[in-house]
Amino acid sequence: MRLTVFWQRMGDYFGVAYADSFARDHVMSELGGRTVHQALDAGWNAKDVWRGVCRAMEIPEDRR
Repeated sequence: MRLTVFWQRMGDYFGVAYADSFARDHVMSELGGRTVHQALDAGWNAKDVWRGVCRAMEIPEDRR
């Protein structure tokens, strides 16, 4: 998954204004105790980060 697709999905689900704030502030065990930005900076694949967000936030299958 390209980062542009990842950020599009984040914006679609959380809203463009909140997506970046969420990505900076919300620490998730699904991402190894990291935020979205920290996981991406650590080299995680965007698709794996998206899957972690989906699990943590219980995003419905049809929105994934």
